[in-house]
Amino acid sequence: MKKQLTKDYLDKLTYEVIGAAIEVHREIGPGLLESVYEACMVHELQLRGIKVTQQQQVPVNYKGKIVKADLRCDLLVEDCLVVELKAVLEMLPIFEAQVMTYSRLLKVPKSLLINFTCENIVRQGQKTFVNEYFRLLPEE
Repeated sequence: MKKQLTKDYLDKLTYEVIGAAIEVHREIGPGLLESVYEACMVHELQLRGIKVTQQQQVPVNYKGKIVKADLRCDLLVEDCLVVELKAVLEMLPIFEAQVMTYSRLLKVPKSLLINFTCENIVRQGQKTFVNEYFRLLPEE
């Protein structure tokens, strides 16, 4: 699905990823471990022809030095969208901070936080974030 990186492309990609999450949620339902949803999301995205990297290493640059840290985001989609998956009863502000930090450290313009422990992914189970890199992208 990779094309020129634009706001429009990222919006369409985000729509596809949310659609994949809806399909996974519809197929297997809530109540499972995050690792199960991650494996299913990888498979669903690949079925849709979308490039996805699982457990992407997130480099931590501290004052010009890459420090040793085992920091990983759940999914990196098309090298431009961070997707963090949860299977929790309550979404905490730390999860939002986590996904926004991953996207900033990876220099990725957009990120998604998806929680599979909900009734409806669209209404309760997902939140989208953009950062300063997104604002620099062309519209089309």
